[in-house]
Amino acid sequence: MLMLGPIGFAAPWVLVALIALPVLWVILRAMPPAPRQVSFPGVALLRGLIDRVPIARRTPWWLLLLRLAAVAAMILAFAGPQWRPTVAAGQDGPLLVVLDAGWAAAPDWPARLTRAEAAMNDAAATGRPAALMLADGRPVAGALAFAPADTLLARLRAAQPAPWPTGLPDDPAPALEAVPEGQLQTLWISDGLDHPNRAAWLAALAERGSVTVVPPSRSLRSLSLRAGDTPSLTLAATDDAAYTVLAIGPDPQGVERELARLTPGDPATADGISTRPVAIDLPPELRNRITRFQIEGDSHAGAVVLADDRVKRRKVGLVGDADHQAEGQELLSQLHYLRRALNPTTDLVEGSLGDVLNTAPDVIVLADRVDLAEADDLTAWVEEGGLLVRFAGPRMAAYENLHLEPLIPVALRQGGRDIGGALSWGDPRAIAPFAPDGIFAGLTPPDEVAVRAQLMAQPAPDLADRTLAALSDNTPLVTRARIGQGQVVLFHVTANAEWSNLPISGLFVEMLDRLVETARVSPAEQAADDREQPFWTAETVLDGFGRASPAEGLAPVAAADLALGPGPERPAGIYAAGERRVALNAGAPMALADWPGATVEAVGGAAGRDLRGPLLALAALLLALDALGSALIARGGRAGIAAALALLLVQPVPPAGAQDLNPDLIRAANDVALAYVITGDDRVDEASGEGLRGLSAVLRQRTSVEPGEPVAIDLDRDDLSVLTFLYWPITEAQPLPSPQAYVRLNAFMRSGGMILFDTRDGDIAGIGGPDMSQTLQTLAAPLDIPPLAPVPDDHVLTRSFYLLSDFPGRWQGNPVWLEAPPAGAEAAEGVPFRQLNDGVSPVVIGGNNWAEAWAVDDTGFAAYPIGRGWEGEQQRELAFRFGVNLMMYVLTGNYKSDQVHVPALLDRMRTEETLGP
Repeated sequence: MLMLGPIGFAAPWVLVALIALPVLWVILRAMPPAPRQVSFPGVALLRGLIDRVPIARRTPWWLLLLRLAAVAAMILAFAGPQWRPTVAAGQDGPLLVVLDAGWAAAPDWPARLTRAEAAMNDAAATGRPAALMLADGRPVAGALAFAPADTLLARLRAAQPAPWPTGLPDDPAPALEAVPEGQLQTLWISDGLDHPNRAAWLAALAERGSVTVVPPSRSLRSLSLRAGDTPSLTLAATDDAAYTVLAIGPDPQGVERELARLTPGDPATADGISTRPVAIDLPPELRNRITRFQIEGDSHAGAVVLADDRVKRRKVGLVGDADHQAEGQELLSQLHYLRRALNPTTDLVEGSLGDVLNTAPDVIVLADRVDLAEADDLTAWVEEGGLLVRFAGPRMAAYENLHLEPLIPVALRQGGRDIGGALSWGDPRAIAPFAPDGIFAGLTPPDEVAVRAQLMAQPAPDLADRTLAALSDNTPLVTRARIGQGQVVLFHVTANAEWSNLPISGLFVEMLDRLVETARVSPAEQAADDREQPFWTAETVLDGFGRASPAEGLAPVAAADLALGPGPERPAGIYAAGERRVALNAGAPMALADWPGATVEAVGGAAGRDLRGPLLALAALLLALDALGSALIARGGRAGIAAALALLLVQPVPPAGAQDLNPDLIRAANDVALAYVITGDDRVDEASGEGLRGLSAVLRQRTSVEPGEPVAIDLDRDDLSVLTFLYWPITEAQPLPSPQAYVRLNAFMRSGGMILFDTRDGDIAGIGGPDMSQTLQTLAAPLDIPPLAPVPDDHVLTRSFYLLSDFPGRWQGNPVWLEAPPAGAEAAEGVPFRQLNDGVSPVVIGGNNWAEAWAVDDTGFAAYPIGRGWEGEQQRELAFRFGVNLMMYVLTGNYKSDQVHVPALLDRMRTEETLGP
């Protein structure tokens, strides 16, 4: 291949034809032979005549230049030009293509395959042997087999990225034993990250020949879970751009969709990698539905974090004696130790048993409580899948009807056992090691933890099966029994330090965390016990592109191997062992790779781009211009040439303002359309469009109004004269409209239009006064807004369609403001407001975030959560009713307050009754 600057020619010998261009120039410019002069007297009669259509005596230079340029373009095209072709030094040795095939290679996988296939085709064209090595962590069986390059294309095209990091064999020597004679040419298509054994392989390959590295063409991002008392995410990236993390899971209807958007924190950059913390700050009801977190716009396994028991946050109800002791005596309360142990990882609810049951908890903890009045309700809750954790104590030990007490996992002896007291013969008992396949597997009881008293269990054949933890003398410490779909767990000691020092140890916290993680398991999971499954079994796995699918054909994974992270025998996914679920995620901390001694190709260049097509197209265009020029010369001379050039160069200019016409406004002129102001904040604008779409759907279902699709309004460009209602959300960074926009807004309000200003801050501090926030005051200052007042109870807005006493949105409890009545209007006219715009206030101002309450997604489901459970959905219904009332108020005015026509209507009714049918 001949290189001329950045352009290479595959057939440079064709360029010899360019020498013929000067010869063609001379031939085409050749003059005809000089005419022979013959005297003829009659020629004098032709003097003074002008040929109006002269014929050129020679080809014009510009037409000749077009023809030569067309020929030159065809010659260059036939020479096989390429822009920045990849040329391997010394293309006479074997070729080895090393293709990183971990999750980090997935973002630009098609481009990687194309680059590798081009190298294979070049090797096949020159007859060089080649070998392909997929660096996907799988061991290489023996030496790499070198074969004709074209025989490797099928394997290359079938390759897929793996849902684990790129991996190379430990020792490169055995894999490189069968390299053919000649200098080895290595093409390493890298994912840009450092991996184990990469440096050893680079050194071994560099000793055998040249190494060319193809870096990734785009930035890389990874998402990982940082466990702890408050689990969070970590976003690592090779650039400093801001990204959004999506929380995905099933909605209340069971459809998987985006549930929330998480914003990463400030970045910290080290060694070219920027990391950002991502807090999982979501309500428990929403957080427990999340099945995966994913970086928006990325599609690879490293951008996905599957949610397991570590992410879900349970709601735990504490029921026990009130601990309103004097200061210094709170350490005697059992609830104190339970509260300190559970508060970092759960949402606690305290109160009576009836109050706790009403909150629909996942776990209920009873501290030394017997003879419960709500025993039937508690039993029904457990049978439906609840987890009940009970602690013994003096009250339970002294209870006479202990054998009749429901919801006890094993039969108990009354009175208890005093092991380490002054009147006992024994010493306090230590905790025996936990079963390696039980729920507390992996926890180590400290030597200093001892039990001085316990509630004894009656011997029974199934006592050992129901024992989760025991003392050193094999007496039960923690027992469990299944009841329906739920389970009951009993600690045979108190939850304070009265019977043992277990509650003041770190083991107590770990044991409670393990128990809480098993809450709300499905019946299928309850059918198996931990001790029957010593291995972890894959339930759901990811592929290299981050797509989930059921696990098939995978062997169970030992716990020790699972701790190593994802690999060939354990892909990223969800693994189960009895009641526990753990996620094996591909994302991990990243480190950039360096390539000493290798040639690194430039990033972003269009390597190997073929220029034959553009050159042939240019030649065809030049020939078309030549034909046009020749025809014009034959017909019109220089005037025709000028006209042709003007026709080619001059483009029609669209009429001014035509490109600014909003097509949605044309539709709004024919249909009733709700409109919203574009703020520049994509999230707020999307919520506005979804909110008005949801309100339009409700109006079509419940009223005779049939609005079309909502209209997005650019205040600086769009005409407002065809609109009736405009929703304006307030954002801090919203730019001020132009003076012409304020002129259109004032004309819109004077002609009967209404603007609903929504400050959306009702969840923080409410509105608090007619001046609203500083941002609203700045935006609305140039508008002709009348004096404002809160909506009175008898206003027509409270009864235009539904009877309402409040106007909630996503938030509630904040006042709504509109035009205030003039002084004395009620006494003089009998109505509370002046007759302006048919009694419709030009503005309504509030902060309840109505758009997000009305918002629906493409599937018709609510796009944003409101409150909790039924109360939240009831609030959403009231928000829709306010929207209906508001639109009825905008479209009909205060007709329900207009009493002018009542006498005439009554007279007509009497007349019809008198005349009869």
